[in-house]
Amino acid sequence: MCLAVPGKIVELLDHKMVRIDINGNLVEASARLSPTAQVGDYALLHAGFIIEIIDEGLARETIEQYKKLPGL
Repeated sequence: MCLAVPGKIVELLDHKMVRIDINGNLVEASARLSPTAQVGDYALLHAGFIIEIIDEGLARETIEQYKKLPGL
């Protein structure tokens, strides 16, 4: 099973890379699969790549559901 994690893009870096805030953790990811990604966008991150830009409501709802999972 694959899992994509939602986060908010907080910085555009060089070479199609971005910095994403995922539940308070800042991670770097490739935006090569989502070339329209901008600061402030919410995105699904999987295996170091943004795989989809999503709306804020869906991102927040998904984050809240993750928080309900045991052990997270």
